[in-house]
Amino acid sequence: MTDQPQQHQQEQGQEERIGVYVCHCGTNIAGVIDVGSVRDFAGEGLKGRGVVLSRDYTFMCSTTGQELIQKDIAEHGLTRVVVAACSPHLHEGTFRTACDRAGLNPYLCELASIREHVAWVHTDHDAATTKAKAIVSGAIERARHSVPLEAIHVPVDAATLVVGGGIAGLQAALEIADAGHEVYLVEREPSVGGHMAQFDKTFPTLDCAACILTPKMAAAGSHPHLHLHTWSEVEKVEGFVGNFTVTVRRKPRYVLEDVCTGCGICIEKCPVVVVDDAYEAGIGYRKAIYMPFPQAVPKLPVLDPDTCTYYLKGKGSCRACEKFCPTEPNSIDFNQTEQRINLRVGNIVLATGFDLFDARRIPQYGYGRLPNVFTNLELERMCNASGPTGGAITLRDGRTAPKSVGIIHCVGSRDRNYNNYCSAICCMQSLKLAHLVRERTGAEVHNFYIDLRTAFKDYDEFYQRVLDEGVHFVRGKVAEVSEVPRGPDEAEGKLYVQVEDTLIGMQRRIPVDMVVLSAGIEPRHDAKQVGQTFGIACSANGWFIEKHAKLDPISTMTEGVFLAGCAQGPKDIPASVSQGAAAAARVLMRIRQGELALEPVRASIDAERCSGCRICNALCPFNAISYDAAGGVSAINSALCQGCGTCVAACPAGAIAGSGFSNEQVLAQIEGLLLTNLEPAEALT
Repeated sequence: MTDQPQQHQQEQGQEERIGVYVCHCGTNIAGVIDVGSVRDFAGEGLKGRGVVLSRDYTFMCSTTGQELIQKDIAEHGLTRVVVAACSPHLHEGTFRTACDRAGLNPYLCELASIREHVAWVHTDHDAATTKAKAIVSGAIERARHSVPLEAIHVPVDAATLVVGGGIAGLQAALEIADAGHEVYLVEREPSVGGHMAQFDKTFPTLDCAACILTPKMAAAGSHPHLHLHTWSEVEKVEGFVGNFTVTVRRKPRYVLEDVCTGCGICIEKCPVVVVDDAYEAGIGYRKAIYMPFPQAVPKLPVLDPDTCTYYLKGKGSCRACEKFCPTEPNSIDFNQTEQRINLRVGNIVLATGFDLFDARRIPQYGYGRLPNVFTNLELERMCNASGPTGGAITLRDGRTAPKSVGIIHCVGSRDRNYNNYCSAICCMQSLKLAHLVRERTGAEVHNFYIDLRTAFKDYDEFYQRVLDEGVHFVRGKVAEVSEVPRGPDEAEGKLYVQVEDTLIGMQRRIPVDMVVLSAGIEPRHDAKQVGQTFGIACSANGWFIEKHAKLDPISTMTEGVFLAGCAQGPKDIPASVSQGAAAAARVLMRIRQGELALEPVRASIDAERCSGCRICNALCPFNAISYDAAGGVSAINSALCQGCGTCVAACPAGAIAGSGFSNEQVLAQIEGLLLTNLEPAEALT
């Protein structure tokens, strides 16, 4: 074998010189696949296909493994590199960087996944080795048709959009704003704060939720670089990473924000007082014009036209809020309409939160039918001093405080009939509520659980504390909650919890005055539509899909769109705050860089072959294709394109090609896969 520098070889127009590297990955690969046999097959059997050397190493992704590749590129003039290791999704960047450091275009590096696609899914060593050879052969043939690509560089606008004003969104927004960059925070409710604003205490420290949330809300409302758009929703997102154009629809408050002082006189004088208050979880009432809660930010009322007498009975009716408003000019504007605001931002953080599971979907638990069955959020509002009961825990049927309470865990979670996943917060919120009930009423409390998950800092200590306070724990899934006495010892007016106590191996029927359903959390009801707006997908469970579950839970497959909090999956307050800060750090890194290098694997259209049928326009999941009416052809915005290949496959004229995934590369890879059906000598012919 004659070696010569890569540059000289390319100048002479000689054939490709391919180096093949097979990774043991400890025993992940070598425990199932005969690595030496794969190495020899590539090195000896495929020499006629441009392979000039083949090596194996225990951990190719290690510094030593990368240096081995770099050294071979320099010494043997390699023009292509094939690494047979783990999924490209995991270490493609690692090996591309190694090639780039050695002066080889990083997109001339090809990964063959023999761990996820072979070693992890097979137990037959011979069959796995044969399959690994086929995959390596396909990767070599594909590499022979690879072409050098250059990253696409785009500038990054320093402004950021944060969608969702809960604790995760507030954390992300404040971190970016504190760094001196403009942030637009869009919240669909009249005030920021999210679900945390409804809580009384937080586990495991029992901090007052409002006391630790309100400072962040106040900071957001007064920050010079943070612009709040409450009572608003994102309607449309156009553009690409670094250069998004976002259309925000602001719903009318019927209150002039720059005039209103938040004095509350309009609320005091409003005669309509029979509206269920969503903030109070349905156990309290509000007026037709209302402030969401006392610490609301911005401190502005909002008028509900669906319950306001003026809108229901025609002009001239009531208008008490307008008559008593002390500001000049008047803050009430019955003619206010929706507004559309266009924002230019470089990055987007989605922190849209969660919905509480509707306990009515489990009829055997009696919620909505039995008066003294409550949800965890309703009990939170009763415990809160600013709630509808002033902090008193009372029964719905007019009786005083309960003397016995049953708390049912995992309502709507860990159940294949509803949500198969764990909601992450149910165990701890149930323990917290048990403590609050014992503290406020002295009632006997039974916690009905499947198993307890108290995994994080000080969580298990809190569980031990609740045990010491005398709370009873019954391990078993509750079958039914009823109010019908079934024996002479059972009294009227009680709720009976039917459960199998698996610790003692018997059925139990426990009487209580109140049942609290610790409802799990679900993705937002419109998560799929929101995902489509921002060009990201949802999992089978409905949560937004991250780029990588372990290594990159912040990013999405759409560049420039990041996730924070429960939009990505169930999590508690500390985890939501952490992810909000992490998303902010990722955004700040990009702002500091000033520009971003995008993956050049993109689709392109041959205008001469394009018929203008527009099939690709409708199919593109990233809205990267537009139609040029003047030219009668479609065009692709390379900054928006993610190289998924949908348009390439759909184009009836074959006018669209995918860089990095050309027809020649794909067909060559298929041909390479088939070479292993032949003996090495036949393959060479």
